[in-house]
Amino acid sequence: MAKVLRARDALVFMALAAACALHAADQPDFLSANVDASTHPGDDLYQHGNGHWIQRNPIPPSEANWGVSQLVREQLYRTLRTIHEKAAATAAPAGSDDQKIGDFWRTAIDVDKARKVGLEPLRAQLAQIDAVQDLAQVLDVAFAMHGLGVNPFFILFVRQDSQDSDSYSLYAWQGGLGLPERDFYVNDDPSIRGIRAAYGKYLARMLRLAGRPHGDVEASAAAVMRLETALAQASRRLEETRDPLKNYHRLTPQELTSAYTPSVDWRARLAAWQVQPPFIAVGQPEYFGALDTVLRQTPVGVLKDYLRLQLLTAYAEALSPAIERAHFDFYKGVLTGQKVQRPRWKRIIDTESGFGSVPDGIGMIVGRRYVAAHFPERAKQRYADMTRALAAAYGERIRQLPWMSEATKSKALEKLAAVRPKVGYPDRWNDHSALAIGRASHAENTMAIERWSFQRALARIGAPVDRTEWVMTPQTYNAYYSESNNEIVLAAAVFAIPGVADDDVDDAVAYAYVGAATIGHEITHGFDDDGRHFDAKGNLSDWWTVEDATAFEQRAALLVKQFDAYEPLPGFRVNGKASLGENIADLGGLAIALDAFKQTDQYKNHVVVAGQTPLQRFFVAYALAWLEQTRDEQLRRRLLSDVHAPAKYRVLGPASNVQEFYDAFGVTAQRRMWREPAERASIW
Repeated sequence: MAKVLRARDALVFMALAAACALHAADQPDFLSANVDASTHPGDDLYQHGNGHWIQRNPIPPSEANWGVSQLVREQLYRTLRTIHEKAAATAAPAGSDDQKIGDFWRTAIDVDKARKVGLEPLRAQLAQIDAVQDLAQVLDVAFAMHGLGVNPFFILFVRQDSQDSDSYSLYAWQGGLGLPERDFYVNDDPSIRGIRAAYGKYLARMLRLAGRPHGDVEASAAAVMRLETALAQASRRLEETRDPLKNYHRLTPQELTSAYTPSVDWRARLAAWQVQPPFIAVGQPEYFGALDTVLRQTPVGVLKDYLRLQLLTAYAEALSPAIERAHFDFYKGVLTGQKVQRPRWKRIIDTESGFGSVPDGIGMIVGRRYVAAHFPERAKQRYADMTRALAAAYGERIRQLPWMSEATKSKALEKLAAVRPKVGYPDRWNDHSALAIGRASHAENTMAIERWSFQRALARIGAPVDRTEWVMTPQTYNAYYSESNNEIVLAAAVFAIPGVADDDVDDAVAYAYVGAATIGHEITHGFDDDGRHFDAKGNLSDWWTVEDATAFEQRAALLVKQFDAYEPLPGFRVNGKASLGENIADLGGLAIALDAFKQTDQYKNHVVVAGQTPLQRFFVAYALAWLEQTRDEQLRRRLLSDVHAPAKYRVLGPASNVQEFYDAFGVTAQRRMWREPAERASIW
């Protein structure tokens, strides 16, 4: 049976590759193959660069979005599947990497076992919930669930302290919602009301699957919905959570209890975890005050149902097919518009190798195998060199800024010089020897990873920071900037262009696709509306003069206004304030990558490729970096809950602020992307 399934998957992949490969055999150039020549780049650079590909490649039923990142992921799926299957076929000794990879895979892929064990992996936790009789016992269970990767009522996590980047601190943050963001509970648009109605049906369906009697599940679901709505109403808006100064409050456990949550004895609760931090970094103190009122006013029976639903939702994809299906129908079907589930083996890789919630478990072990075979040293060196080139270009831009004083420039340059690039994969891998993986069930292995991760996090509180660590697997198509570590982390997979060997990628493409959209973007995050509040050592610090801070905010306000005007769906606009950091990073990344590209031979010698000048090719490649089609449901969800603007506007927005775009294509005031010079944002 396995061979039949594998053959079918191979046929699907062959068809997919024929339809979607960016480097088609009958095309002389992978980039120009996607160009929609009927659309002038000055009217819509995104459509011009990607339109022909979009016309030929509708979103598959198994996807909510379809574009360059999904095509890279399709390549990764097959590579990672081979790694797993080889490990599963090996008679590996207990505790070895192959044993852990193989047993995790073998157990996760076994749908018959998942159906047979049903809810048994969660039986102990469900029994604890059933036995609850008062609020104190509700909190006993809630805190225990945090140790399993479930976050009822609020989120607890350990990370570098924002005011002392040399140590780790415990953070407490608003949370506990089943819908993606507070606006899903309070927005009165008819489409959002429809989502709330569907969510209520999902809650009732999950309560039935959890074993609740049929007669009262609708009323119980409605009561849980009222509870979550109260939590949402107490939560800060998405844009309000972006200010690092306003979302950092050091409170001792006793202060948090006495001032905000008298129902929660934080000192005793943390002592039960065998940790006694001198303080908790609380993001939104007023939320915890409101939470205490909600806890005291909500009947215990409703709180128990809420805990059941939080637990089942968190583990749904590792449980029986019926529970997994219920989770898919709402979270993928209703919220994102996805029509059918991806194959089970792909879903396992999603959650295990960096596309999901627990990447530093099996995923990082698999990552060691991945980079050894699929990320050559020459690629690592190319992008390390590019990172240095972009940093140098950024430094020169800072020196030439007309609006910034010399005092602030000096601090900015000091911070830039201290940015640490991490390219491809960790120099030192984490120790996974204490992580035990068995063959009992997929859910129990997932719980083992969560427990391992939780205990590892608690052990760090107050400890010195390991600045060499990665929190993302190298096989993830992503990158990040850490403000506390003042570093950019570029996973090996993020450099890939689907169907194109790295050696075939010319500099115009590389400096746009990787340099602007990833490397420059991440460097600029250190100087966006959030990152600018951190100094060279990664500590919250006001290193700006008052005049320079005001000038920055005035320039940033132009971006807020620009993106607030974009309306990707009728009635749903981009949130310019919530997306400001990403928009600053996009604009800065594009600008410094352009400067760095101008130092290459391709630009200096005006090398024309496939009829495109160096600048034209650069901008078309930048459009490729954000190639993505999105279902309306997914687009609406992102507009309400994501700090990133939709892909199309991540091309149109930055490009229309850069003079080289106008020069490259002769864009005049008659074109739709034209912005008057006084309206063009220029920060870094």
